[in-house]
Amino acid sequence: MTTALSSILPIVLFCVAASAHPQDRRSGFEFMSPSTQAMQRDDTQNPGMLWIKEGEALWQRKAGRAEQSCAGCHGEAARSMRGVAARYPAFDAALGQPLNLGQRINQCRQKHQQAEPWKRESQELLAMESYVGMQSRGVPVEVSDPRLLAFIERGEQRYRQRIGQLNLSCAQCHDDNWGRKLGSAVIPQAHPTGYPVYRLEWQGMGSLQRRLRNCMTGVRAQPYAYDEHEMVELELYLNKRAQGMPLETPGVRP
Repeated sequence: MTTALSSILPIVLFCVAASAHPQDRRSGFEFMSPSTQAMQRDDTQNPGMLWIKEGEALWQRKAGRAEQSCAGCHGEAARSMRGVAARYPAFDAALGQPLNLGQRINQCRQKHQQAEPWKRESQELLAMESYVGMQSRGVPVEVSDPRLLAFIERGEQRYRQRIGQLNLSCAQCHDDNWGRKLGSAVIPQAHPTGYPVYRLEWQGMGSLQRRLRNCMTGVRAQPYAYDEHEMVELELYLNKRAQGMPLETPGVRP
């Protein structure tokens, strides 16, 4: 353990050595290589479009005991879903708490289609999240519901809390040291405008929660479970930080 920590210590010290408070906000897109940027820009090269195509098929497909499709209720996604993803996580009045987009999709599956919910990070859920998200590409992130305030505050507390054996917070890297390198990777500002994203490291699509869990594991902390209230509140705060920035779904990241 001592040997392992000593090998990581120089990296940690490099990460937290200095502060660089951003005067402007930048998408993770701006920190990527030109070739990766080109991959995201061109829908014929963007591998995330494979999930979009699957999501489009799922949108039209009848499911569950109700034999109902998403299109049967919502019609054309380009019209009915425009701007929807930009508002999530959103407050659910019946539950008295925010839900992220994946949770809302599964809620609709259970309530209106009488179908089993898709598993988190499943091909189907990522495809539907990506398809719905793409309808809001270019729409500014909007987090303005006053009922979300207490949840946003708790999310910010988690963002700034030091965790794990490395005793680091999200803010130490993404507020204080964005633009620097951690190993070979440039530290972004952590604005979640492209999710779900096709991550080259994963060779597949993944949700924001998957990325957050990777970060928690990286600082040797116990990651929050998928869709736990702590995770959704952290998602919500990150979206509040990105207020007004345009969605990019499906994003591509290194």
